[in-house]
Amino acid sequence: MLAALPVRLSRHTAVRVLLAIPLPNQPIPRVVSVDDFALRRRNRYGTAVIDAVTHARIDVLADRKSETLETWLRNNPGVEVVVRDGSATYAEAIRRSLPGALQVSDRWHLWHGLARSVREVVAAHGRCWAAAGPKRQTLTRETTTLERWHAVHGLLDQGVRLLDCTRRLGLALNTVKRYARASEPDQLRHPPYYRACLVDPYRDHLRRRRAEEPGVPVLHLFHEITALGYTGSLNLLHKYLNQGRAESERISPSPRRLTSWIMSRPADLPAGRRTHLDELVAACPEMTDLARLVGEFATILVERRGSDLDGWMTQVREARLTELDPFLRGLDQDHDAAVAGLTVSFSNGPIEGVNTKTKLIKRQMYGRASFELLRHRILLG
Repeated sequence: MLAALPVRLSRHTAVRVLLAIPLPNQPIPRVVSVDDFALRRRNRYGTAVIDAVTHARIDVLADRKSETLETWLRNNPGVEVVVRDGSATYAEAIRRSLPGALQVSDRWHLWHGLARSVREVVAAHGRCWAAAGPKRQTLTRETTTLERWHAVHGLLDQGVRLLDCTRRLGLALNTVKRYARASEPDQLRHPPYYRACLVDPYRDHLRRRRAEEPGVPVLHLFHEITALGYTGSLNLLHKYLNQGRAESERISPSPRRLTSWIMSRPADLPAGRRTHLDELVAACPEMTDLARLVGEFATILVERRGSDLDGWMTQVREARLTELDPFLRGLDQDHDAAVAGLTVSFSNGPIEGVNTKTKLIKRQMYGRASFELLRHRILLG
């Protein structure tokens, strides 16, 4: 840029001129939002502080240590409310420096934490809800699983130890342990999950043709759907038919996909997908309770009914969904902040926007003058 203008100035002088620009003198607000951002991913992080009401940048700290934020809060009195994520480090710093301040846990992080636990519940009950889906042919992998389970438990019933089982069966020790822990073979069987495929739009045609002519060659079917617009290969069609996917009305979703359906607003799901979700959820009592509890938590979050959080936690414990226990422990440890986050209107959304802008600044210039220049450009906005 200097050469193109043309300006006879070195890059070092340009950096010094930029650093000489005075920073805006922002008053310390009553409500601040704090969050970390990566200076060097997985290695070094900084902390951004903004006004949670006006979204103005207040300060940038060189690390995310508890002592650093604690010192900043002590040196800048007047803060009454601090919005943060679930970081225990920030929570401890705020508690030590401002015992009377209100800590507010960000709602998005609460919802995200619930989603992780919901996925564990969905995966744990996969055999239950997947049974409501289309019937499938027994695959070679499932057959091998059943054979191995019977072989391992047959040897264990004879008094053979685990190490001897590994030698006799030619399996790894951890594999034998996994089979030994399963009291029944169904605990090891997981239904296959398939992604969307190029053959899916022609499923009805394939089903109709195979019903009319059971022995129709696959090559004939390939030519027929190719004339209809199919762009895939013959091998893909063979695999599709061998997996039994043409006989099913629809494919069972993966645990990740089913979790996303449960965590979505019902109005945002197409009618067919909503009906499919209702069938899968109704097939398992635990899944029915899970869907109900997720819906109630969403209502608490949207309507800002933080006072109902304790009652919701009691319902979760009564439902005995053990996979949700880590999420409940997190709520217990950060109870007051979680209730505040589900009650007041403040959130960490604005500071996440600042972090996104910081990534752009880093890609433009970070490394030229280290943290000092990065901090200067962030605060200049």
